[in-house]
This record gives sequence, structure tokens and C-alpha cells, in this order.
Amino acid sequence: MTRSLSIEWPVAGPFRGRGGRPIRLLAVSDEADPALEQARNRERLGPLDGVVGAGDLDPDYLAFLGDVFHAPLVYVLGNHDRPQAEAYRHLPAALDAKVEEHFTLPILGLSWAHAGARRDDHGAWWQLLRVGPNVLLRPRPVLVASHVPPRGAGDGPDRYHHGEDAYRWLLGRLRPPLWLHGHTTLASVADWRDRVGPTTLVNVTGSVLVEVVPSRG
Repeated sequence: MTRSLSIEWPVAGPFRGRGGRPIRLLAVSDEADPALEQARNRERLGPLDGVVGAGDLDPDYLAFLGDVFHAPLVYVLGNHDRPQAEAYRHLPAALDAKVEEHFTLPILGLSWAHAGARRDDHGAWWQLLRVGPNVLLRPRPVLVASHVPPRGAGDGPDRYHHGEDAYRWLLGRLRPPLWLHGHTTLASVADWRDRVGPTTLVNVTGSVLVEVVPSRG
């Protein structure tokens, strides 16, 4: 079942020329949503501006979603993804440690930051160094897509599935309107949404339809 939510964006730039239409994204991670295999379910979702993958999904599944929704794809890698696999040759490059504009929104992608599936506490801090001072020292509204959540905002039940300390620092620094992540099962968390200051954090395991709308403030 595809969940849904609406997020207000604090600046008007991404909506210029859209005639008031929201930016509609399908965010997915970790588990293929069987509902999306049915054409009638996809039709109910309506047209999309883009598909955002938050890791640990088969590249053929990501390609399928981009094709059936006729929508561009942006994704980050998870701890189970192996980008050297042949299937990734048919996808755009994963987004990692940089901001790119997609679907008229600036998106910061943070792929799995550690060597192989092993996790340590340093990899994510080194990843933020690669993000660079232009992003970290001049904050602006961005959509953050990562596999692992920030520490304390979407943690799973064990250390391997806890959020990253480095991402928690980044959360406080950037204060993004929206942060999409996966990595933790829905059954292991109290809610698939969290709120820290101005940021809505969303565990998109399975699938979530996100409508980004202009701020009414």
C-alpha cells in the first residue's frame, strides 16, 4: 500500500511556471511495494514528476518504476546495493555527497557511507566532507535523500539500524524541509514520520507519494 503526505516548501522558486501544481514524487526504498505491480493502482496515484529511491532496491525495479510512470529517477545506494552489477548500467548514476537539481528541487543525496555492508562511525563524517563548504556553510532549502536516517529520528531497534551521528549534525545545520530515508523496517519504528524543527523526516520503506506544495505562510 502506498502511503501519502503533503509537505510545504518554504520558497517559491521550484513552483514557477507550474500554475500552482504541486511537485509529485514517488519515494521508495528497501521493499518493493506489490501494489505498484497493478496498473490500476499506479493509475490512482496519477502523474508523477519524479521517482526517488532511498536504497536497497533492485535496479530493475527502479527502472520499472521510472518507465511505467514516465518519470525521471534519482536514487541513493543502500548497504545491500552493489553498484558494480550489470543492471546499474541502465540507470543514471547514484546521487552521493552532492546537491543536484531534479524535478525543479535541489536534492542532496547521501548513499550508504561505509565500505561494503560493514558500518563504522567515521564513514558518514568523511562523506559530509565531500559534500563541501558551499552546501554546509550556505544553507538553503534542499530535499535530502539518504539510506540511513539521522541519529534519533527514525532509528531502528539495533545499532546497525540506528541513524548516523553525522547526519544528525547535518540535520541541525541545513534544517531541510524534507528528509527521505529507508534502512529501518516499518514494523520496528513507532511512526514512519518524524519531525525535528522545520524538518519532516519520512521512512519511505515500501512506497510513499509525496506532494511538495508552496508554503502558505
